[in-house]
Amino acid sequence: MGSGHGHRLHYHGHSPLHRAPAHLKLVGLLGFALVVVLTPREWYAVYAGYLAVLLVAVRISRVPPTYLLKRMVVEVPFVVFAVLVPFVATGPRVDVLGLSLSEPGLVAAFGLLAKGTLGVLASLLLAATTEPADLLAGLERLHAPELLVQIMGFMIRYLDVVTGELGRMLVAMRSRGVDPRSPRHWPVLARTLGALFVRSFERGERVHLAMLSRGYTGRMPR
Repeated sequence: MGSGHGHRLHYHGHSPLHRAPAHLKLVGLLGFALVVVLTPREWYAVYAGYLAVLLVAVRISRVPPTYLLKRMVVEVPFVVFAVLVPFVATGPRVDVLGLSLSEPGLVAAFGLLAKGTLGVLASLLLAATTEPADLLAGLERLHAPELLVQIMGFMIRYLDVVTGELGRMLVAMRSRGVDPRSPRHWPVLARTLGALFVRSFERGERVHLAMLSRGYTGRMPR
């Protein structure tokens, strides 16, 4: 994926949120996340206010809510864990729809869901309104470690390459009668992932040598 192309999480637009400087949006996201994390779990009305602020930001960005909701599937593991907490937590019990649940577990589950959902939604909104190159430039402007920014840049640039190669490998497996979702074939899937790691490592070595041959000294050209 070339630097001139958008990322799959980015939603092209010209809203005020799209035009805002990336470093300011990064600072805003970090501050919002810290405030949400430090808010006591029992302050339910405050979490409703946080959600209202995010919904206003989504409205200003003109990003379709369905666009963000589809990508919030990444939160599913946290949701499953939060649902299980009231069943396994100790403390006073309360009956909910005929189920005996832990009161502290319910409060903990709410806190996990609320903080996780707000954080994921805010992060997706940042990704939807900011190009990857602008995010990297924003990190540089905030004086993030340069080597870390370079690593992130390479991850963004080659993520689609690696996932595309994995997709082709999975197609090859299925054409040979191997179902990656079947536990019987998980050893084959593990070897495939190992081969993908080796190929990615070798590609990284070739890219590094190509960079050195073009004068790379530890700093990326502007």
